[in-house]
Amino acid sequence: MESIAIIPAYNEEKTIGHVLAVLKNTPLINKIIVVSDGSTDNTVQVAKSYEVEVIELTENRGKGGALKAGLDNNKADVVLFLDADLIGLTPKHVHSLLEPVINDQADMTIGIFDKGRIATDLAQKMAPYLSGQRALKFPLLEQISDLDVARFGVELALNRFMETSGIRVQEVLLHDMSHVMKEEKFGVWKGMAARMKMYWEIIKYFTRVDSLK
Repeated sequence: MESIAIIPAYNEEKTIGHVLAVLKNTPLINKIIVVSDGSTDNTVQVAKSYEVEVIELTENRGKGGALKAGLDNNKADVVLFLDADLIGLTPKHVHSLLEPVINDQADMTIGIFDKGRIATDLAQKMAPYLSGQRALKFPLLEQISDLDVARFGVELALNRFMETSGIRVQEVLLHDMSHVMKEEKFGVWKGMAARMKMYWEIIKYFTRVDSLK
C-alpha cells in the first residue's frame, strides 16, 4: 500500500527541515511533496536540500489551495497531511497517524497535540477537528469538491465531509508535540493579524457552506 505525505508551507524555513528529516526516516512514506504557498524566505531551498518533490506556487492560495496543488497529478492509497511548523514530530507520530488507515481500522485519523505546550494543547482540546495532522484514504479526497477554495478552512471542509459521509474516524494523541504559534513566527501584532485572517477564512467557508444548503 502506497502512502504519500503532503506538506503545505508558507515561510517555514526554520521548522520544515525537521519535519522532512522525520518523514525521510519513516519507511511507511513512499513519497514526500512540499507545496511552497508563495513563500518569500528559504522554504523552497531547505525543502529541496532533502531531495523531496517541491511545488512552488507563485502566489499564496491558502492551505486548501496548497493541499490541492499537492494532490494534483499524484495518486496513492493513503495521504498524510502535516503542517510544516511542527515541534517534536517523531517517526512514531507518523506511524500512529498512518497505521489505522493502512490497516483499514479507520478511513481518516486526526492528530491531537498532547502534553506538548499548554497553549497548543488547550487550543486543540477546544477545537480538536481544526488539527492539520491527518491521514486518510486517497479516494475520499476525490469526493471533496471544495478543498481548494476552503483556504484556511480546509480542516472544516474535511470535517464536513466526515460528518456527511459517515466515514470511520479515529483520533490519535500526538504526545509531546506542538507547533509554532503565529505570534511567535511574526511577532505579537502581525501574528494576531495572521490569526484573525485565518479565522476570517474559516468564517467565510462556513458562510459559503450555509448558503449552499
